[in-house]
Amino acid sequence: MAFRGKPLHTQTEPLYVPAMQEIPSARATARIAPFRNESVTVLPGSAEAGLVLLCDHASNALPAEYGTLGLSAAELERHIAYDIGAAAVTEHLSRALGVPAVLSHWSRLLIDLNRGLDDPTLIMRFSDGAIVDGNRHLDGAEREERIRRYYTPYHAMVTDVLDRCVAAGAPPAILAVHSFTDIWKGVPRPWHVGVLFDSDDRLARPLIAALRAEGDLVVGENQPYRGPLEGDTLWQHGLERGLRHVLIELRQDLVATVGDQRAWGERLVRLVTGLAPAFGLRLAENDTRKRSRA
Repeated sequence: MAFRGKPLHTQTEPLYVPAMQEIPSARATARIAPFRNESVTVLPGSAEAGLVLLCDHASNALPAEYGTLGLSAAELERHIAYDIGAAAVTEHLSRALGVPAVLSHWSRLLIDLNRGLDDPTLIMRFSDGAIVDGNRHLDGAEREERIRRYYTPYHAMVTDVLDRCVAAGAPPAILAVHSFTDIWKGVPRPWHVGVLFDSDDRLARPLIAALRAEGDLVVGENQPYRGPLEGDTLWQHGLERGLRHVLIELRQDLVATVGDQRAWGERLVRLVTGLAPAFGLRLAENDTRKRSRA
């Protein structure tokens, strides 16, 4: 899929395609096919490349039946609704490196895919000064419905893609792409980029070193947040499976425009390619250069 100037949050109608089981297996093709359903998009890539990208907070869209959850259009453009710029950067990485990516379709305010099911912030009623009226009186039945329709299918697809890579003989590293607001509770955040990790720092340490070697970046180590929490995406799919994993946080004012998103995408392609041994990438250098120029 070609890099697009506008992130996934501009899409309003899900495109339905054949069921997950109809995708050719990695054993047959050694490639992850493109896929899209109500809850998730999979960008295609080699199952043998050694890397899978995740974007949990790709979109600020909401299913039609939920309206705006009682929020204004301006509130839905804020960081409370999605990770600004993260989808476009993920798309660029996927295309340039030729690796598969899994991206969410709906706003984190509907349900936060990067939370454990027992996390009290799974469905937010109040977020950075905004009251989410559509979530204020959420009952157990509605909570379970959102888990069934949006949370479970997303994580099932992540598992499916990882399983296909493992079956192809290339247990993948996982790179989760997020972004963070540049001002929190009135206080500017100094970091340009943060790298989040837990007890598994096999990817985090070389990535932090490479980012700091750029010379123009303030790099946060488990900043602006601490590493993955129990039950979240990288806990479920990285730590619990023993797969190498890392989460990168880009400051949102640095990825707010199409040009900035492309620039960060190109920077990360260069860095990840340079870290191919640490990330376990199986891409020829010339192929990577060719994709990056496409």
